[in-house]
Amino acid sequence: MPTDEDEDRPRTRRSESADEPDERPRRRRDEDDYEDPGDRRPRRGRKGGDATGGLIPYKNAKALASYYCGVFALIPCLGAILGPIALVLGFMGLAHANKMPESKGKAHAIVGIVLGGLVILGHIAAVAMMGLGAARGQ
Repeated sequence: MPTDEDEDRPRTRRSESADEPDERPRRRRDEDDYEDPGDRRPRRGRKGGDATGGLIPYKNAKALASYYCGVFALIPCLGAILGPIALVLGFMGLAHANKMPESKGKAHAIVGIVLGGLVILGHIAAVAMMGLGAARGQ
């Protein structure tokens, strides 16, 4: 149990040996480390107030929409509609990311372009195969 004498003694960090206190000075946080006085979380280490850590490009909606359209275009019946949409939105999102780098989203736009392009090529190949099959069947 702590005694009154323990409370008066300055706290020190534990060293490798429990008997010897660590005398290294602790860093005090300056008021500039906090965004407002009531906020006890330090400003350092935060990524610009972005709760997603920069993983979701919410400032580049075209790139994000392109990514999701490209992913959902892999569903067979939806691919004919979502593939071209993903391709167009991907190029628009890439142009936006190049014009405004702080909006991010370049990778999402590229994924949307690639997936949209692959789905379109797959549909063209499927239609060509059906056409060849129909022509040979007659």
